[in-house]
Amino acid sequence: MSTPTTSPTTGDGVADERRERPVVTSETVFSGRIFDVVRREVDLGEAGTVVRDLVAHPGAVAVVALDEVGRVALIRQYRVPVQAFLWEVPAGLLDGGPEETLLAAAQRELAEEIDLAAGRWDVLVDYATSPGMGDEALRVFLARDLAPAPAGDFVREGEEAEIELAWVPLGDAVEAVLAGRVHNPSAVVGLLAAERAHRADFAGLRATDAPFLLRPDVRPA
Repeated sequence: MSTPTTSPTTGDGVADERRERPVVTSETVFSGRIFDVVRREVDLGEAGTVVRDLVAHPGAVAVVALDEVGRVALIRQYRVPVQAFLWEVPAGLLDGGPEETLLAAAQRELAEEIDLAAGRWDVLVDYATSPGMGDEALRVFLARDLAPAPAGDFVREGEEAEIELAWVPLGDAVEAVLAGRVHNPSAVVGLLAAERAHRADFAGLRATDAPFLLRPDVRPA
């Protein structure tokens, strides 16, 4: 068994690094409505080659909408894969076309799911949903200075037709996460990041045009 190398470092030295390894072969073994399953052989150099099945996903964005009294917008909807009603933050796929930016997608989802617009946008956190099996990556935004969105022609269908909206104090939402009552990953990640940002008086948040390491193919803003 090989022993992992140890690299003492400060917190500033902890940073993911994008490095593409040579792809020997790549085959789409399943093509679905939203994602594909790809079988890929990758050359890892001295470690040899490996074959992995991965989910090729278009990516998504999520929004923690925080109002002027410190409440966050949570939506409840049914999720077929886990057979459960989950509390979530507004979120959706990057399916608005090749020119849509991450910010524009977030603005679109906020309007489509809870009929709101925001005057202030910041980046809360970026994350990969399951990097051991797929390439789906999300940017979670913080939206403030909320106002009603202009009327649009979007029609909620399927699970979205049953969406319930609740405004919950941020601290209570975080308690629900830590108590194991909230399981949606964007909600878990986003609410914890929002609570940390709130305690720091929102200092240090990244601008909406900050680069996204895992999605260099999509313009941030």
